[in-house]
Amino acid sequence: MTAPTLYVSITNHGFGHATRAASVAARVKELAPAVDLIVATTAPQWLLDEYLPIEYEYRPVALDIGVIQADSLTMNLPATLAKLDYLRAHQADLVAEEAAYLKQRGVDLVLADIPPLAVPLAQAAGVPCWMMSNFGWDFIYRAFGAEFAEAVAWIEGWFRQCDRLFRLPFHEEMAAFPRIEDVGLTGGSPRYSVADLRETFSLSTSPERTVLLTFGGLGVQAVPYDQLSRFPDWQFLSFDVGLPDLPNLLQVPRKGFRPVDVMPLCSRMVCKPGYSTFSEACRLGVPVITIPRDDFAEAPVLVNGLQDHSWHRVLQPEEFFQQDWDFLTAPLHPPRTDISLATDGNTPIAEAVVAYLA
Repeated sequence: MTAPTLYVSITNHGFGHATRAASVAARVKELAPAVDLIVATTAPQWLLDEYLPIEYEYRPVALDIGVIQADSLTMNLPATLAKLDYLRAHQADLVAEEAAYLKQRGVDLVLADIPPLAVPLAQAAGVPCWMMSNFGWDFIYRAFGAEFAEAVAWIEGWFRQCDRLFRLPFHEEMAAFPRIEDVGLTGGSPRYSVADLRETFSLSTSPERTVLLTFGGLGVQAVPYDQLSRFPDWQFLSFDVGLPDLPNLLQVPRKGFRPVDVMPLCSRMVCKPGYSTFSEACRLGVPVITIPRDDFAEAPVLVNGLQDHSWHRVLQPEEFFQQDWDFLTAPLHPPRTDISLATDGNTPIAEAVVAYLA
């Protein structure tokens, strides 16, 4: 008897979709080790390996393009629209080629986060398509204006044919989907003790003065690291490459460590809006200081959810880029509600997948 096979299709936008989908895939393998796992994305394999320390097949296939960005905050909309138009024009060939592979591999289920073309791909392969996300690309592209209207309608048409959506917290309505099931926060869990990490990184600063700076897989250009010199008795951690050589700034190696692994070392985190970053911080109770981003439709939704459920501080861009970072010592704001979010979102998705594949 052949092993049941799960094909996980992950959008190629940033790192957050990859880490949260990989966290769910890892939970699937915990519950059902015999499942044959295929992860289809152009997100880097080293990133997936940090969340999937198990056997899986990496398939570098791009079923969508997300938004073309120079860094985690700077978008190129003309290039995005051009690549979207190309994808739509060539969708039949892409779907046919990949569907042949799914049939050859005996794929039983497609779980997508959240390429629209995963739906016709699953249909062509004769299997269901389930999705997981807190937003759809129709929601993002609609905010970019009339030039994207055709692409929005195209995406909505596929989303309406999705068999099942697991809707994550901090979500937009996602009204195009016919069957929605809400789940809790997803993401990874720390792999090391705080004591071991403090020894590994030779940290002597108290947790109250230890801060994680994280700006997504693409980073942010022109981070004013010179401001850190104003806080000589604080310790700053970052995964960014090309950091300046500062006595209180530690570059955490990407191999072997993830942001979620070092979050427990810190009293707060400074970051751009991102579902996976917010979700993992909220799961661990780590306060978040974030920069609003009004040009990306998901960001206000995320920030609103953060304000409802986490200790936080929302900065104006000039506070981060132009001023003296006094926000580090300013009081944090408490959650606006006393509603607790479920933190076990990986499990109900994985359990549903395992039950279907059984």
